[in-house]
Amino acid sequence: MVSLDDAVLARLEKGGKRYEVLVDSELVDAFKEDPESVNIDDLLAMDEVFHDARAGDRPTEEALKSNFDTLDIVKLTQIILERGSIQLTTNQRKSMVEAKRQQIIHEIHSNAVDPRTKSPHPRTRIELAFEESKFNVDPFKTVDVQVKEVIAKLKPMIPLSFEAARMAFRIPAGGYQAVHQFLRIHVQKDEWLSNGDWACVIECPAAMKDNLISKVLGKAKGSEVKEL
Repeated sequence: MVSLDDAVLARLEKGGKRYEVLVDSELVDAFKEDPESVNIDDLLAMDEVFHDARAGDRPTEEALKSNFDTLDIVKLTQIILERGSIQLTTNQRKSMVEAKRQQIIHEIHSNAVDPRTKSPHPRTRIELAFEESKFNVDPFKTVDVQVKEVIAKLKPMIPLSFEAARMAFRIPAGGYQAVHQFLRIHVQKDEWLSNGDWACVIECPAAMKDNLISKVLGKAKGSEVKEL
């Protein structure tokens, strides 16, 4: 459950009254796309609808039933988010936009390469191009959606390619625990060899390749890697 300090107000004017819920801004977009994908207890700071959340003024059940034809908090929240608006203070919006901006830049830096060199662009280069593009970050849209939108603006400025790298690793048995957590998410196939070593084939964003190899060789001494 999001804390009251971190929650934002979602507000809908209906029947001459306003109706508010306190929500986690990070989950709003996902909830609007698919309410069943988000736990309502994670979304709401309080499982209640208010006329004025800050004053603690609550509507009667009769008012809710009359205006929304339901008392179900999930349905009430869905209606308010779909038809209403998010109320942010200037500081809240500024903080949320900057946090989302950093997430978008991190996603591009972690997954995109310069197709000429097959290496990631320096983060500062991406940040400068991002600023030059004048892309308007939406604090409520998902990072994946906005990455696609901003890439179209960045490509005329810097060459970007989202390529994949395939590698085979052979990890000594004693090194498995140190590396399997960050390798597993990329594994396409794996097996335990007769001598106890763990072998796997992975596919990851090309921009992650060098860092991944460095982590494996640093954490599991004696490991072998081959690019496929």
